[in-house]
Amino acid sequence: MVRILLADDHNIVRKGLRGILEDYDGWHVCGEAANGREAVELALLLKPDIIVMDLAMPELNGIEATKEVKKLLPKTEVVILTMHDSEELIYSAFQAGAKGFILKSNDELELVRAIREITAQRHRPPLHHNPPPFDRRSPR
Repeated sequence: MVRILLADDHNIVRKGLRGILEDYDGWHVCGEAANGREAVELALLLKPDIIVMDLAMPELNGIEATKEVKKLLPKTEVVILTMHDSEELIYSAFQAGAKGFILKSNDELELVRAIREITAQRHRPPLHHNPPPFDRRSPR
């Protein structure tokens, strides 16, 4: 069972993501956070495998929340899901420890592919080097 925590300040986005992700066998949304601080607190409590994290959230943004989660729960992976497409934010997200960066304007299958790839990487034998992060942005 892949346990997924959703972190987005828009309730409608969280509900939509829950509906999409729970359609996949073996995936369970274990919690929802409405801000970055709540995302960190719920991550510590629920210990999800993956967090789908928005960047622009109140109290603690997605970059800072990702840093805290990765410091406290290094095995929990973070996929950033955002409407913001800037090289600086992408770089900051990966520097914070995010494993993926998906734009909200992308097809839902991009998020599904990212979660599948991250899940598959967790079950592979360790490599001698770190694989590149998953970056799926809209074609320009």
